Amino acid sequence: MFIPLHDTNPIRHVGLPYVTYGLIAINVLIFVFHTQMTTAQFDRATIEFGMIPIVVRDLYPEPLEWLPSEATLFTYAFLHADIWHLASNMLFLWIFADNAEDALGHVRFLVFYALTTVIAALAHLAFNFEGNGPLIGASGAVAGVMGAYALLYPHARVFVLARIVIPIPLPSVPAFWMLGFWLATQLFYLIVAADEAVAWWAHLGGFAAGLALAPVLKRREVKLLGGR
Repeated sequence: MFIPLHDTNPIRHVGLPYVTYGLIAINVLIFVFHTQMTTAQFDRATIEFGMIPIVVRDLYPEPLEWLPSEATLFTYAFLHADIWHLASNMLFLWIFADNAEDALGHVRFLVFYALTTVIAALAHLAFNFEGNGPLIGASGAVAGVMGAYALLYPHARVFVLARIVIPIPLPSVPAFWMLGFWLATQLFYLIVAADEAVAWWAHLGGFAAGLALAPVLKRREVKLLGGR
């Protein structure tokens, strides 16, 4: 419902958030590669590299002999179903991840991103124990970045586009309200639209992981609840 357009949170500790830019570039390049595939080839790729609960639980053979099923707890995050799936994830990553990388540092942010990716997948697995469809998309990891941002910079201002009937630009709002509303919508849809093919639990698991990991991995000089 709210699409972030820009934040007013300057980078203070790193000259260039190249890990964030690199992650966006990798996701885009992989998507471009997939656009050259037939539908059958892309479906096969999602089975091979997506996270399928019954495969991770060793109830079904691994699609690729050389790739352990546990590896798909990470590889799934670099596959996207369509351009809108990719664009929405990369937009949130573009706006919020640079400050998270600034607060954690390059290496710790990369570790953070990997951990939230895996934890989001495990949350999906825990509540879809018999799932036989592949989980794909970076939304779990992006949710982790949003969780970190909500804890580190809740008072930073975010310019948003309200998508109610038609998109309407709104004045800047505190990140806490925008991200809190996003979290509330995930909880709402988890209740009323649990049967939809959306990984609500991965989103919530990633967000919770971001909240938990940010205080542990942040720079000592970075205070929580900042962004004023």
